[in-house]
Amino acid sequence: MKKLFKNYTYDFDKNEAKILSNFCKQAITQMSGNNDFYKDVKAFESIREKIAENSNEVKMTKDEKTRLVHQLKQNRNHLKTTMDKSGFIKKWFYKSMYTQYSNLIETHFTD
Repeated sequence: MKKLFKNYTYDFDKNEAKILSNFCKQAITQMSGNNDFYKDVKAFESIREKIAENSNEVKMTKDEKTRLVHQLKQNRNHLKTTMDKSGFIKKWFYKSMYTQYSNLIETHFTD
């Protein structure tokens, strides 16, 4: 039987909170110029405020969680394709971001 209600409360450590905060900041700056992404910008601003308020217990809405997970997965896939096409030094730089995003997705956002 499927669960009726799902808990969207996450416990992030200091490093994960910093990664997500920087990710949200980057997403906000990239999407803020386009009105098509208004809901995404609001969701990322809300997530960033919640992380800044209390990184130990972040309670997200379903919409915020789905938008965040979607963008994290898109970024991870983009980093993977960039790493596959690039040389050694560029691959070395992107590898840490790729592993951080993968660890976040696997640790907190797998269903």
